[in-house]
This record gives sequence, structure tokens and C-alpha cells, in this order.
Amino acid sequence: MKKTPLYDIHLKGNAKMVSFHDYAMPLHYDTIINEHHRVRKNAGLFDISHMGRFEIAGDKALPFIQHMITNDAGKLEDMQVQYTPVCNEQGGILDDILVYKWHTDHFMLVVNCANKEKDFFWFQRHAAPYQLEMRDVTDTISLIALQGPMSLHMLENTLSRKFDCLKRFSFGDFAWDGIRTIISRTGYTGEDGFEIFVNAQHLVKFWNLLMDKNGQDGLRPAGLGARDTLRLEAGLLLYGNDMDETITPLETTIDWTVKFDKDTFLGKDSLLQQKEKGIDRKLAGFEMIDRGIPRHGYPVLKGNEIIGKVTSGSFSPSMNKNIGLCLIKSSYANVGEELQIQIRNAHYLARVVKTPFYKSKNVTGCCL
Repeated sequence: MKKTPLYDIHLKGNAKMVSFHDYAMPLHYDTIINEHHRVRKNAGLFDISHMGRFEIAGDKALPFIQHMITNDAGKLEDMQVQYTPVCNEQGGILDDILVYKWHTDHFMLVVNCANKEKDFFWFQRHAAPYQLEMRDVTDTISLIALQGPMSLHMLENTLSRKFDCLKRFSFGDFAWDGIRTIISRTGYTGEDGFEIFVNAQHLVKFWNLLMDKNGQDGLRPAGLGARDTLRLEAGLLLYGNDMDETITPLETTIDWTVKFDKDTFLGKDSLLQQKEKGIDRKLAGFEMIDRGIPRHGYPVLKGNEIIGKVTSGSFSPSMNKNIGLCLIKSSYANVGEELQIQIRNAHYLARVVKTPFYKSKNVTGCCL
């Protein structure tokens, strides 16, 4: 079982630890619902060092990135971040990642924990013609997330400097106690917040500093459970549930990340064919009308016909209702359409709704 540098901190905080893609990670410290509400109303601190981190450098770094992703990194300015799928030749989603651009010859990628080895091999496999330097820095550069409407105040209080000039989906290099710290205004909660890269040797010190400086203002650690309910309310997808190599971006809610006006990228031809043929199935949000909590894999029906399955589902603490995402026949993925979710041997009424389910008033700016 792999451990992040904060493992002992989690144990001291009485976190409930679980195995998550070979990492020992905190599911929750308090209750999931309390941690969820704390992030929505104040702030929470997450250990996300299990996520993969790669650095790519070389004269042809930008053309390489452009070839590997569906989004258009050519539109990025220096020190901006972009969300994008990485697709195979058939258009299936290998992963969804964040691309950090320092310069046209220097990038960093943040990838999903479950896909780290697969992704690194995939990028290496295609990198040879570009003569690049590629490094996996996951074990040396750790990552935490400070999320919630009070996160800006807490970060400024901790480091005694202003960060309001750091806009959504941008990042910067900062010095903390003589140590290089990369701070990005990004997150996976639907709230304002920051993701902070710190040398693994100094992570415990930085975590404790954040907690010591802001504990009196209500900052508490939060675990994977709240991270999942927060991201679902915000309509953010989870790899392995809402998308995988058998699902294309055009079939999901992130179809906007496919930029066909780019010269070329892996999967472009297949995605163009799918677009021209028509999308047979689509990811849609729904809320339960009947009482019942939808879970991943539950069948979705229209009348007696199975039309798809639930990909993610949970109780929504912010809205006090049960919500989910489902991959269903496109003809039924219209807002207002009534469906049934099969929970064990019974059918429960649900309705297709617009996503995101919850939109924070504290978030400004958009995803690039």
C-alpha cells in the first residue's frame, strides 16, 4: 500500500483510511456531510498527492501536447491551466487531465491516480519523434487542495501575501520559507480554491502551517468522500465511472473540450466520424423523484426498456436530494425526461435535469 507524506497526519487526525488505487487515503475525518458543507460554506483541506504529475520539456513540447490532447493548448498563455481528455485512436477517453503551461517548451500534466502508469507509457510511446525530456515527479512533488469560499483569505493569511491576482485556471511560482511552491487556482469541488504543489519533504510542514494559521477560522481537513459528493454536485466527471476508454468525449458533458479546428490530434478521425454519424448515447444528469439513492452501475429504464446505466450517484448534501449521472440513449437525454432507476428489484422514478446540479456563487471565470 502506497502512502502520501501526510499519512501519519491523517492517522493522528483519526481519519477513516481506505485503499484507493493502491494508496492509503482518508475517506473522512468528521462525517462526509459535515466536510461537504464546510467546503461549500468555509474551506476544507484535501490531500491529493495520489494524483500523478509529469513534466515535459523540449523545443517541440507544444506540438507534442497538441497531438496528445483533444483541447487546444495553443490557446494557452504562459502560466495558464487547461482541462482536457486524452484519447486513443478510436476516440475513447484514456484519461482526463490538467495541462499546465510554463512556456511553449515546458509543460506539466496532472493525471488521475488510477491511470498514472498507463498515461506515462502512452505519452512516452508517442514522444520519440519530438525529442523531449519527460519526468514522473509524482513522488518528489506533492499536491494538496485548499477549497471553499474562504480559501483565498486563508491562503493569504498563511503566506502573508496577496493572491487575488491569480485568476481561475492560472498558476504561479512562489517562494515559501525559501522553498519553491507552485500554486494553481483550480480544483475539483465546484468552489473557489487552490491546488498547491510542494516538495514532498516539506509537505507536512506546509500542511501544518495552513492548519495552524486558519484552524481558528474553521479550516479542517476533508477526505475522498466529500471530494466525491462535491464534484458530483458540480457536474465534474470521475474517470472510471463517468468515462473510460469505451466512451468518447462527444458522448459526455465534456464534448466542448474537443477542438476539431486543430490540425490533428489522436482520435480526431474517429471522433469526426462519430460526430457526422450522430451520437447514439449521451451522459445526462438526473435527480430522483422517488426516494432512493442511485449508485454506479444501476440500470436506467424507460418503460420496460433498459436504455443505459447510472455512472455516478449520491445524496446531494447541498440540495438535500438524490442525484446522479447516467449514460443513456441520446433520444432520452433531454431535460425533463422521466426515467426509472432500478435499485435492487424495484424501479424508482427520476427526471433528467441540467448540469451542474449545483453552481457556486463564489466561482468566477471559466474552464479553458
